Amino acid sequence: MSPSATRERLSPPITATQVQLFVFAVACLVAFVWSWIFLGMSFSGITSSFGDVGRLVKRMVPPDFSNLSNIVDATIETVWMAVMGTAGAIVLSFPLALGAARNTSPHPTVRYICRTVISLTRAVPDLVLGAVFVSALSIGPLPGVLALAIHSVGMVGKLFADAIEQAAEAPREATISVGATRRQTTRASILPQAMPSMIATALFRLEINIRASTVLGLVGAGGIGVLIQTSLRSLDYESALGAVAIIFVVVTAVELLSVRIRSSILGEAAAMAQSSRHGWFSQRIIARDTRVNRKSFETRALSPPWTWDRMFSTATIFGFLLALAVAVLTIDIDWARTVPLMPQIITVFGDLFPPDFTTVRSEMVTGIVESVVIAVIATGLGLLIAVPLSLLAARNIMTKRILSTVTRLVMLAFRGIPELIIAVIFVSAMGLGPVPGTLALTVVTASFSAKLFAEALEEVDAAPREAVLAVGAGKIQEFFASVVPQFMPAFTGHFLYILDVNLRSSTVLGIVGGGGIGFLLLNSMRVLEFQTTGAIVMAIFGIVLAIELIGNWVRQLLR
Repeated sequence: MSPSATRERLSPPITATQVQLFVFAVACLVAFVWSWIFLGMSFSGITSSFGDVGRLVKRMVPPDFSNLSNIVDATIETVWMAVMGTAGAIVLSFPLALGAARNTSPHPTVRYICRTVISLTRAVPDLVLGAVFVSALSIGPLPGVLALAIHSVGMVGKLFADAIEQAAEAPREATISVGATRRQTTRASILPQAMPSMIATALFRLEINIRASTVLGLVGAGGIGVLIQTSLRSLDYESALGAVAIIFVVVTAVELLSVRIRSSILGEAAAMAQSSRHGWFSQRIIARDTRVNRKSFETRALSPPWTWDRMFSTATIFGFLLALAVAVLTIDIDWARTVPLMPQIITVFGDLFPPDFTTVRSEMVTGIVESVVIAVIATGLGLLIAVPLSLLAARNIMTKRILSTVTRLVMLAFRGIPELIIAVIFVSAMGLGPVPGTLALTVVTASFSAKLFAEALEEVDAAPREAVLAVGAGKIQEFFASVVPQFMPAFTGHFLYILDVNLRSSTVLGIVGGGGIGFLLLNSMRVLEFQTTGAIVMAIFGIVLAIELIGNWVRQLLR
């Protein structure tokens, strides 16, 4: 047999999917280079820009907490907005999820309508919704609550529907076999399986909404964002840093608590405790759960045992309901005056149609292109920074634990400041334009992506790594031969998700002077040109939908 024939047999054939993925990768690279040239970016300019930001941060130190009472009040309002917005999203998402899931939807048409509604709510950024609601209801926390509730349906409804569809079929078939109705089957066999995932999703969305609610004040929709913007505009940098510091503490605390609660609800905490070394407290919890489970089995109890995780989950639900009650009673919303204003929301949304694309056509095209360019560059630069950071943060890659811990703390510090707050700081240091918005989004992308990549690296299977090392490969050879192939599918999926998120974010950066179509949107609402606003909202929706369709296409290729 000839050597060429051997090579042909050993080399796998090039498939159409591989060609399409290669074309997509080349298109992404070309888009990044063109975007770089379009904005006139340069590494020397980036270095100089970060120097300007560094000098502004020095002027902000030390933080001024003399206005602490107002900051705390605004922060509490921010948290209550997030709680109420998340609760509203849960109420709206639950019936939509039942209609969107294959195993609970009464008809394919209902399923299609529910899926479409969920996608529509996800496509319009929450800050845009907040600005529209402010136009209808005036400034205050209520527009922020409504914006968070409606926008959150896009994520909560989708994940609720996915959790319902992932329920095992055997309990459902058993319930149907004894004559249960559709409603009884859903309540008895599907929802109990989906509930832990749904609770975890709600908590994760609460964490996201607390970040989002901190910047809704930039459009008058309540929260602490307006204090920061006012302080920066009046050159009161110390007070601005004081407010940012409070935001950082609150957001970081909520993230850490949310991660712990979600782990417990999903049962991950117990699994980790049993598979790794644990202290005396964990041992006592495991011993107690073992006794409770044994007693429940011996007595043939009809209700599930009250294990630590079940008690923790129940306490979490009651804690959220208590927080919701306190929020409704204490937030600065005049409910009696609010109800008669609700028809104005329909009026304002009606004024957006038919959209008028003729008044600002050239400015709209420029704004759309600028938003896309910002998202592409921020994603590319952010990933270049995030990959090495994730290697330092992954505990199974970085053997020096102290370096991994320090890297994770740095990433957590940057994630604790919402992206638009960072954008406000960059704009204050560098001036108006798309470059400060791009660099601010790059910083956010790097910290967020590094966390996702580090988690993906830590989930790679250790067996291929050990096999490669066993045949004498070096550390670098082992990394590229066994880690990278396992990591690439997760990297591609995260890349598409990050690009999608950045595109949504870039459309609102203009509201704080960071370039893109957001400035045009805010200006059209200020002068009450609602049909122009409708055209801009439709354009934003088109951009986001196009990227989402491209992402879905690539994900299909990777399956």
